[in-house]
Amino acid sequence: MGEKAATTARTPAKTPSTVKKAPSTGKQQSILGFFSKKGVADASNGASPTPSTKPTSTTDTRDSSPQCLKETTRANSMLVQRRTTKATPVPSSDAIEPSSSQENRAADTVKVTGIHATSPTTPALTATVGAKAALHSSPSRKAKKAVNYAESSDEDEDAVFATMKPRRSKQRPSRAAVPDDEDEEEAYQAAPNDFEDDDDDLADFVASDDSDVPLRSKKRKRPASKPTAPRKKSNLSSSPNPRSLPADDDEDMEDIPPSTSTAQKWKYDPDNVQPSEPAARAFVPTPKSTGPKQKAKPHTKEPEERYPWLANILDSNKNPPGHPDFDPTSIYIPPHAEKNFSPFEKQYWDIKKKLWDTVVFFKKGKFYELYENDATIGHQLFDLKLTDRVNMRMVGVPESSLDLWVNQFVAKGYKVARVDQMESALGKEMRERETSAKKADKKADKIIRRELACILTGGTLVDGSMLQDDMATYCAAIKESTVDDKPAFGIAFVDAATGQFLLSEFEDDIDLTKFETFVAQISPRELVLEKSRLSTKALRILKNNTGPTTIWNYLRPGSEFWDADHARRELDCSGYFAPDEGKEQVWPKKLDEAKSKDQAMSALGGLTYYLRILKLDQNLLSQGNFGWYHPIHRNGTLILDGQSLINLEIFTNTANGGPEGTLFNLLNRCITPFGKRLFRQWVCHPLCNIQKINERLDAVDMLNADRGILQQFSSQMVKMPDLERLLSRIHAGACRPEDFVRVLEGFEQIDYTMGLLSAFGGGSGLVDRLIAAMPDLKEPLGFWETAFDRKKARDGKILIPERGIEEDFDSSQDEIERIKGELHALLDRQKTALRCKTVKFTDVGKEIYQIEVPKSVKVPSSWRQMSATAAVKRYYYRELEDLVRELQEAEETHSQIVKEVASRFFKRFDVDYEVWLQAIRIIAQLDCLISLAKSSAALGVPSCRPVFVDDERSVVEFNELRHPCMINTVADFIPNDIKLGGDEAKINLLTGANAAGKSTILRMSCIAVIMAQIGCHVPAASATLTPIDRIMSRLGANDNIFAAQSTFFVELSETKKMLSEATPRSLVILDELGRGTSSYDGVAVAQAVLHHVASHVGCVGFFATHYHSLAAEFAHHPEVGARRMRIDVDADRRRVTFLYRLEEGVAEGSFGMHCAAMCGIPGRVVERAEVAAREWEHTSRLRESLERAREGCYIPLGVLSDVAALLRSGGEEEVEESGVGVLLRAIEAL
Repeated sequence: MGEKAATTARTPAKTPSTVKKAPSTGKQQSILGFFSKKGVADASNGASPTPSTKPTSTTDTRDSSPQCLKETTRANSMLVQRRTTKATPVPSSDAIEPSSSQENRAADTVKVTGIHATSPTTPALTATVGAKAALHSSPSRKAKKAVNYAESSDEDEDAVFATMKPRRSKQRPSRAAVPDDEDEEEAYQAAPNDFEDDDDDLADFVASDDSDVPLRSKKRKRPASKPTAPRKKSNLSSSPNPRSLPADDDEDMEDIPPSTSTAQKWKYDPDNVQPSEPAARAFVPTPKSTGPKQKAKPHTKEPEERYPWLANILDSNKNPPGHPDFDPTSIYIPPHAEKNFSPFEKQYWDIKKKLWDTVVFFKKGKFYELYENDATIGHQLFDLKLTDRVNMRMVGVPESSLDLWVNQFVAKGYKVARVDQMESALGKEMRERETSAKKADKKADKIIRRELACILTGGTLVDGSMLQDDMATYCAAIKESTVDDKPAFGIAFVDAATGQFLLSEFEDDIDLTKFETFVAQISPRELVLEKSRLSTKALRILKNNTGPTTIWNYLRPGSEFWDADHARRELDCSGYFAPDEGKEQVWPKKLDEAKSKDQAMSALGGLTYYLRILKLDQNLLSQGNFGWYHPIHRNGTLILDGQSLINLEIFTNTANGGPEGTLFNLLNRCITPFGKRLFRQWVCHPLCNIQKINERLDAVDMLNADRGILQQFSSQMVKMPDLERLLSRIHAGACRPEDFVRVLEGFEQIDYTMGLLSAFGGGSGLVDRLIAAMPDLKEPLGFWETAFDRKKARDGKILIPERGIEEDFDSSQDEIERIKGELHALLDRQKTALRCKTVKFTDVGKEIYQIEVPKSVKVPSSWRQMSATAAVKRYYYRELEDLVRELQEAEETHSQIVKEVASRFFKRFDVDYEVWLQAIRIIAQLDCLISLAKSSAALGVPSCRPVFVDDERSVVEFNELRHPCMINTVADFIPNDIKLGGDEAKINLLTGANAAGKSTILRMSCIAVIMAQIGCHVPAASATLTPIDRIMSRLGANDNIFAAQSTFFVELSETKKMLSEATPRSLVILDELGRGTSSYDGVAVAQAVLHHVASHVGCVGFFATHYHSLAAEFAHHPEVGARRMRIDVDADRRRVTFLYRLEEGVAEGSFGMHCAAMCGIPGRVVERAEVAAREWEHTSRLRESLERAREGCYIPLGVLSDVAALLRSGGEEEVEESGVGVLLRAIEAL
């Protein structure tokens, strides 16, 4: 048989498939060009038989035409034992695609000597393949064709992901199909649904990386058409239609009516490329085909046209969109529609119908595919090439680039589900063999088992490679209720990448200050809310303080967003906190303390339900990493509410929302990712305890004095991976082998670094205590030094345990080596039998261990040729095939053991989870202290360590203070002295011209206080202050159109919080209060607020204003000191020179007209404005009050109101003791 294969004539050369085919244009030159191609057989060498010719013996290839050109009356005949290559003369002037079948695949394979061109006098043939015949072609395989999903190319017509053009003709040429290696032993079944899922053949659309087998596309066979009489030959030539040659189908041609090939209109003369007779241009109408209509490609029609139930969507409960209970996550599929699904369609829709609002990536071979509506999204957003699989439109991406595409979809705000294959094709065959006796559902067994692996959303990303930066990304569940007519909140939020859960429960004020502060502090990326249970005000706060890509999830109360009791039961019975299976679970300490808090537990219940949907609950909750979160710490920390974080530009600037110019960006010099996350919390919650602040300042001074620790730590930690996130991945059993090696090396680096730092320890400072608290890592790390081959894990991405660590791995490895030994022994025997030393094994794609023999060597007839080159042939035979099959099954079993070994390794490492976590937290704190030391050293001169005093009277005093965030951007920044409280007035009434620098003074003072209480040096010559418990700010003119709040409304809302929550230890800054309304109302509000703050609250702060009458009103108030920004005015030129120096006194005016002229307002407009201003000021009551004040007969209205309150019955309750003291001093000053 091998000799026969060797002597069989090759088919004539044809146009290479890799060359783009030019469509025929109907002109003579294009047809002649076709016939002038090298290697095409002469048309006169043989005549094709007519359709009525009976087929002759298939063994006589010399006297008869090829069997594949014979007509048959058997409709839809198929080769039962094995599908073989089919080829058909193409009724067009274009070249035929080369076939790519293999030689000697079966004993009855037909050898074909050639394909003869049809005679000009003979009608074209209707071609089919008989039940016992197949066309032979060159044994050399076609090269793999690269499949590109992102770009469209006209050259990819023979690829699966090709652009399918509309057909004008129903004639479809057959293409050669090569049986796939994974499906060699299976017979083709012609059942109605079988063609729709070729699941046991992964390569039906995937070009395997390690195989050069051509792509194969299985298609349905069309029913046979009624035999039609051959058309009468026409003397008129017809222009071939370029659209009649789709290059991506391999269907039989039985339904194509006989027609005359355009090639028959020409005579071929290799020496004369001119036509023998002129081509007639008359048009002859072609009779319509009587065969069945071609089915439209799925991707050319909308899903709603093919699935009627998609046209009118209902959720799983049959609720239409717009219904109060409509569930956007599900879709209803009628039972009668499911009955018509192919096995693959059923597998897909069983998953997709529960994830209707999620983009589902479906694993298929070495690709992930999107179907139907998801495919449309991928095509429209990212221009992924749209094609189809079975009855569904589809786009696909390679497995290697999945993370990239998941990131793209998540960045657009989509949820992404990943469905993975749970077995390979070989594993499926092994499973089928094991379960064949049980007679399981054969329809379901036809496809590879797939399961939902996880759902990824913007707020629950767990893989570090998908996260945008090192900062924490939170998913928060919020429960709102009313307690004693006050709003109350329960909040549970998680950083899914680290597995850290934080719980919070608090009662709030009517303005939801704490809730707004919480949202500003953590900036949740994803929200889980009770449907229709959140107040309008809370929703507005969320919308105003979250980004446009924030994901909103609404759960049904009770059934999905669990109440407290339901949440406790679920957490008790789900085994999240059981140390081992079967053991009683123990709740984490922090969670157990919160067990009685109903609001927080209900929020945790909603979050747990949502994580369960995402298949993340077990991995995250079982870590037991719970903590309690206070948005506003009443004791121990400086309170920065949400509005202050925004106004002072702590994390984001007001220009573009970016980090440039912010305090966090200035101070954050942390090296490790987990250090950066902790440092953000330090900035959110500066310290308020003098002892703790001084401990940090001592550590900063020590680190800067002896930079050995700082340099050692920085050099050793610079390449530290994100151990906190990777620790969570290891706990979940989803860590990559190379990442596991990085974790071990990271902890070894920590152990080594702490050994170096211990030489600097021995004291009682904060750094010394942290070094002493580091757990001993040598013991838990000892086992991992020799547990597995790290080089293979790093390079080969596989965990290979050392000998003796895992017995089942060793046994499986030994079995593989035994089989390989038998294979090499078999090769040695064949070398001897064939008397050829060059015989060897060769792997061709997935067909491994093919025995390669020179062509000159005669082999036994029982050998089956698999492939060949010009010099050698490669074979399989029964004994070799059995050994190869045994080896493949052993390797498949071994691959499962490798996964189990990795899982065991992760569980063993996770036993010491608390030790690893403690080490990470200590390194994070050291990193934050070193960051403060670096930031302090980078402030330049002057800078100093702030001095904290515990005086009864609050004080904030800075000499030569500069704005820290402008040090690196403004070289000539003018420093100023700030004095609030102490021996001076607590409130500075700040006046000055427009753009004179008032707002800068306000922000600079607050930023300096925050830096000092974090534990950092400040950019000043000296700094003395009492610890501030709260910073409250009212800056700028902002409205809130989404909350239907005007500028003045926003001003008063913020001011109301100050008046109700500020204490004598608070720092308050008010900038231009009252500007949002009329001058009379504005002055009245500003005057009343300033009096209340200065007389009754007793806090320190600034009150910046353009209402200069306030200076006269409070000229004698003991707690209000007048300050102004120095300027130089040129009245003639209407020019103002800003000197940016803070000094005592009241500004002469705002000089708004001068600023208008400097901004380019026309001179005539400015002059008229000046006249109007003078007229208004001379006639105003404000001017009169100023004149009376100068005469010394004016008593401030605030003093009068306080005296009146004291004289009223019960007025003592309105004016506290401190207020009485201020009143007496004010009266004395008068």
